[in-house]
Amino acid sequence: MKIATFSTHHYDEQFLNEYNTGHEITFLKVPLNEQTASLSKGFDAVCVFVNDVLNKKVLTVLSQNGIKLIVLRCAGYNNVDIKSAGALGISVVRVPAYSPEAVAEHAMALILTLNRKTHKAYNRIREGNFSLERLMGFNLHNRKVAVIGTGSIGKTFCRILNGFGCKIAAFDIDPDETLRTAGVMYGTLEETLADADVVSLHCPLLESTHHLINAGTLKYFKPGAMLINTSRGGLIHTADVIEGLKTGQLGSLGLDVYEQEADLFFRDFSEDIIQDDLIARLISFPNVLITSHQGFFTKEAMEQIAIISFENIDAFVANEELVNKIG
Repeated sequence: MKIATFSTHHYDEQFLNEYNTGHEITFLKVPLNEQTASLSKGFDAVCVFVNDVLNKKVLTVLSQNGIKLIVLRCAGYNNVDIKSAGALGISVVRVPAYSPEAVAEHAMALILTLNRKTHKAYNRIREGNFSLERLMGFNLHNRKVAVIGTGSIGKTFCRILNGFGCKIAAFDIDPDETLRTAGVMYGTLEETLADADVVSLHCPLLESTHHLINAGTLKYFKPGAMLINTSRGGLIHTADVIEGLKTGQLGSLGLDVYEQEADLFFRDFSEDIIQDDLIARLISFPNVLITSHQGFFTKEAMEQIAIISFENIDAFVANEELVNKIG
């Protein structure tokens, strides 16, 4: 197949070229959206990432240009109008579980960094400041951690927490019985959040989970609790979280995702004025740590993303069952 691959960086090219099973790939640095959809002309399929826009208007252009397959090199698909794609006869495939360990381990890295302030200690030592003032953290052992969403990533995260000796509480509409047997305490959202020292989000972005963390649910938080989000930016109402940080209801915040990240993440704005006032305010807090959707970014995850993406493409070409098809 001739495949137009959008939102690409050198690392995408590296792994997609290495595991290519015989297809003609054109790498495009620009994201797929209403302004760039016309670039799909002359191709059979498009390969896209988390912040590419595939709404009805974009999908219509893709269909007119002969696109029959959309290959998501990610697990989430909230950026795709699946109903419109089906109506246009376009198949959509994804990589449902490339490496849950990658994201779960990154969530733990955010927790440990925020708690023990190793990022601040690193900068202090480089400046010759060996003081321990304002670097005190807390033991994770015996602390309650609330895990919101116990799919493959949340489940892996629970196993990591268990190794630290944490008290694990979880909320999910479909509780995992193996986790319950292992001692994870399932409850309502309010019960799960109550008295938790750390809250970590691992659920998909759906209509029911949009702005799950807002002024209302923040009231359930233990004052000074830590909030971690490595899932989707839209799970958090950013303005409400900023207010929670200002009042101290939130003690610290670790983000690997951001609701408006499509305009920022994966690009270098170091010489520009950032126009997004919300993220500029978040960056100003000393108790906020933000990474740029880095959680998935391990060698193992990139390998699996490439391998499974080409398995999806090969199955489509061979007219076989698309086991990772959406819708």
